[in-house]
Amino acid sequence: MPEKAFSVCIKDSVFIDPACGSGGMFVQTGDFVNAAGMVANNAMTFYGHEKVEYNAKLCMMNIAVHGLTGVIKSGDEANTFYHDAHNLVGCCDYVMANPPFNVDKVKAESASAAGRLPFGLPSVNKNKEVGNANYLWISYFYAYLNEHGRAGFVMASSATDSQGKDKDIRESLVRTGHVDVIVSVGNNFFYTKSLPCSLWFFDKGKPEALRDKVLFIDARNYYTVVDRTLNEWTEWQLKNLNAIVWLYRGETDKYRALLDAYRAELKSGLPFAEIQAQAQADIQAKQAEAKEAVEQAQRREKKAVQARFDEEIAALEERLTVAKEAVWLYEKFGEGEYRNIPGLCSVATRRTILEEKGGSLTPGAYVGIAPTVDDGVDFAQRMAEIHRELLELQAESNGLMETISRNLKEMGL
Repeated sequence: MPEKAFSVCIKDSVFIDPACGSGGMFVQTGDFVNAAGMVANNAMTFYGHEKVEYNAKLCMMNIAVHGLTGVIKSGDEANTFYHDAHNLVGCCDYVMANPPFNVDKVKAESASAAGRLPFGLPSVNKNKEVGNANYLWISYFYAYLNEHGRAGFVMASSATDSQGKDKDIRESLVRTGHVDVIVSVGNNFFYTKSLPCSLWFFDKGKPEALRDKVLFIDARNYYTVVDRTLNEWTEWQLKNLNAIVWLYRGETDKYRALLDAYRAELKSGLPFAEIQAQAQADIQAKQAEAKEAVEQAQRREKKAVQARFDEEIAALEERLTVAKEAVWLYEKFGEGEYRNIPGLCSVATRRTILEEKGGSLTPGAYVGIAPTVDDGVDFAQRMAEIHRELLELQAESNGLMETISRNLKEMGL
């Protein structure tokens, strides 16, 4: 989740995670607040719900190890669907959560009696159960916020466009003017699941100039591959996503500070594109130098020589990675002016969302598709070349099969 789910911590702020699990949101929040020059325990009071008592014990241990204190309720009284364990409706400055998606068989009558549903219950089936609890969670997160509170949470990607009572609740949310940012996230961002998700941000303290707007970001194609089953956002990619939000909010000073941070990291005042090109050239030159040095080294020294060059090449590749991210950002927003980028980000009004898009909060419906880059290749000509190559390979294959068959016959097989 982008680190700026909140930006300014007020002394004695109330923070709640109603699906806290082992306390990851508390730890990340504490690290963020401490890094901002404050003491998390002095700035915030942490509250959590966790139905599974074993997980709640892990949570208490986790926050203690990180120097935090919190009030964590566990067991049946901490089942958020049926209990408001801390009585914090309308009292929280911040809500952050990664709740379980698509929970079913929630007793509708008990959930209704527990309150915190400002827009009503989602759809109820013939068994008097809520068949999908995504919008119960979304309603809780909104209900806990005070008049200037902010929420950031992970949600199933299907929730941005689900129908029935979900749609009614979503439209009511949009009408409040408190929906701030919606981000689409691609596959493989979880260790145990490959499904895509979305990030939702509410802000009851939005400035009047933004009350009628929602920022949509489609980040499904923006990530770094860790391995075959896991993707992530690097530190610089997170900063770039934050930068889009800063510009949408008019916080150009933060954006320019990020450009300065790129220049400081790269130790150059040259244009970012030139730094990227130079880094690529430096890597190629160093790889050629390494190859020659290893070939000339004595056998017992080859591994040591290769290791030394590998370290130097890794440093150059890291520089190239940073330069690429700087180029990615600067080519889109220059010195600091927000604009809609096809395939990446777009700002929509409540009227557009409700009347033209049917209440959808799916970023892809607003940002569209990034324009394809013309590589200068004539498609018809290239397909004809590929077809000729295929025919030649097939003929070669047939010839080899005939030769093999003839050889086998001569061997009496």
